[in-house]
Amino acid sequence: MSTNKSYKSAFIFLTSLFFLWGFITVLVDPLIPRLKEVFELTYFESGLIQFAFFGAYLLLSIPAGFILSKIGYKKGIILGLIIMGLGCMLFYPAASSRLFILFLLAVFILASGMTILQVAANPYVTALGSEETASSRLNLSQAFNSLGTAIAPAIGAMFILSDKIKTSDEITALTDADKEIYFAAEASNVQLPFVAIGAFTLILAGIFVYVKLPKLLQKAPKGGYASLLKKKSLVMGAIGIFVYVGAEVAIGSYMTDYFRDMSLSEAIMNSPTMKSISEWIVGSDLAELDSKAIVGTFVTFYWTGAMIGRFIGAYLTKIIDPAKVLISFAIGALLMILISMNTVGFISMWSIIAVGLFNSIMFPTIFSLALGGLDELKPQASGLLCTMIVGGAIIPPLYGLCTDNFGFKTALILVLVCYAYIMYYGYTKRKSSVVAG
Repeated sequence: MSTNKSYKSAFIFLTSLFFLWGFITVLVDPLIPRLKEVFELTYFESGLIQFAFFGAYLLLSIPAGFILSKIGYKKGIILGLIIMGLGCMLFYPAASSRLFILFLLAVFILASGMTILQVAANPYVTALGSEETASSRLNLSQAFNSLGTAIAPAIGAMFILSDKIKTSDEITALTDADKEIYFAAEASNVQLPFVAIGAFTLILAGIFVYVKLPKLLQKAPKGGYASLLKKKSLVMGAIGIFVYVGAEVAIGSYMTDYFRDMSLSEAIMNSPTMKSISEWIVGSDLAELDSKAIVGTFVTFYWTGAMIGRFIGAYLTKIIDPAKVLISFAIGALLMILISMNTVGFISMWSIIAVGLFNSIMFPTIFSLALGGLDELKPQASGLLCTMIVGGAIIPPLYGLCTDNFGFKTALILVLVCYAYIMYYGYTKRKSSVVAG
């Protein structure tokens, strides 16, 4: 009875962490257009922000798994929170000094803490109960992660993107006093949200020192990674994480341009219903916005769908074999993409947006299925799986390259292949569970 109670308390505290890193992940996105203007960067140079972010997952996920196997989940969570807090605090001198390299360092340190946190929290949630309900628990925690991603864009727009950035020529024309005032105001827009989050994160780390978490990891196994590479299900699951994150980010990143390519801004302006939806989201008259903003408002539904789907998925994976749910959702994503590829207008728009709903359960379900039966190897396995989040830095540029050469519709074949693999992975897990049964 006491064990169940401690598991519930631990689950609640851990789920708050999922919300936190979901919120911060999306809050980094507005830095790209802002810093591009502040430092007058090229698109490639501004892309280094995401490279610094995803690079942390590539470089540190496996070392994080090794560290966790030595110090345990709880200390790993505290370590991750402290590093995140320090990364957030580094935005203060970065904004004050206006040094782009400091921003990149701050983003990398922030993402490094998040990497350790994810490597620790994801397997810990799966271990808080039976393996049969592991996917359900992780889907529920990830739903709150999606809640954070749904709220963050509004905060980013309110603080990070709220003011007009001056060009270098305009700054040169200012008096010394006006320059100081401008630089101080500009810096505060970035400093305020990140320093506030950093302070909260460090306080949360202090709270976790006193939170009683069940000790689920007893000792570090020998030959962890050598053993893991022999686990076919885990290796296939790692590939599944790679293609899932890549496909999700590719669709979300290029969705606005995809809608503009289909001239949907004009269609939205001419549809009373669609126009009212867009105006309700942005809170202003569409006549005052450019085409990017008009169609971009509908990208919100893509990420909101992922949040709703995870709450639904938490229930479905509790009463239905998670592998079956994964197969069904992968088929749903494939069908929506095929519809979008072969239609135009609002049908094409809403079908690609609907992919977000089917994306919802994929990361937590693949993650939990891949960790099944690994016991003390879970920290290292989690590190390997989190490394594959780097798919978000590799597949989107490939999608962009395909778009440059063949157009948006044809480029969607790349993400079709990604979801086809996820469906195949679900099928192999379903088949193995039937054989085991």
